[in-house]
Amino acid sequence: MVKEGRDAAHVITPQDAQKQLQSNPKTVLLDVREPDDAKANGIIAGALNIPLGVLPIKADTQLPEAMREAKLQDRDAPIITTCGRGGQAALAAKTLKDMGFTNVSIIEGGTAAWKDAGLPTE
Repeated sequence: MVKEGRDAAHVITPQDAQKQLQSNPKTVLLDVREPDDAKANGIIAGALNIPLGVLPIKADTQLPEAMREAKLQDRDAPIITTCGRGGQAALAAKTLKDMGFTNVSIIEGGTAAWKDAGLPTE
């Protein structure tokens, strides 16, 4: 399934992700780790943290508004997924593509690669 996710989305470097985030403020950076893991290991500055297990609910357009994430309602919005090292991010990308999202990317190596590149985390 990870391979399917990587095949379904664009795989980009942390540097390319940072450039996209800076050039397009509508880009949603989505960290799909559990909140405790994200806090313990650092999260990319400005990332939206939605665990992989609840992503289909938060990205659904037909559930009650209180259950959804507003930033995940536009199927054409650019979304970059990340996690610790990239596996969960690929699964999230596949989920989003299956739900009709058209512009999904994955950070190669996840947040660990982002940190290794010296880019900012919280």
